[in-house]
Amino acid sequence: MLTIASDIDALARFGRALADPIRCRILLALREAPAHPADLADQLKISRTRLSNHLACLRDCGIVVAVPEGRRVRYELADARLGHALDDLLGAVLAVEADRTCLDAEEKGCC
Repeated sequence: MLTIASDIDALARFGRALADPIRCRILLALREAPAHPADLADQLKISRTRLSNHLACLRDCGIVVAVPEGRRVRYELADARLGHALDDLLGAVLAVEADRTCLDAEEKGCC
């Protein structure tokens, strides 16, 4: 059981990072390989401004880091274990989604 405030804060930051679909898409893209913002914006089909705001959030959460490359910046996951965690979390979520027992989830707004 988590009782240390810093552990709980770290999980909450990770949850905030995953709370937005665009940030999820960014994290899944960076799980595959580091990328430059322009390439990420093109890949995800979002504006560079919008991408920049989401990357700032992910940086502030400590989930991604900006690595200077000359005049450019490359983004990558802050730790390789985050990629493994995303894989595990995605697998678990998809398993639960496939085995959903609440047949009225759409109507009730739950699950």
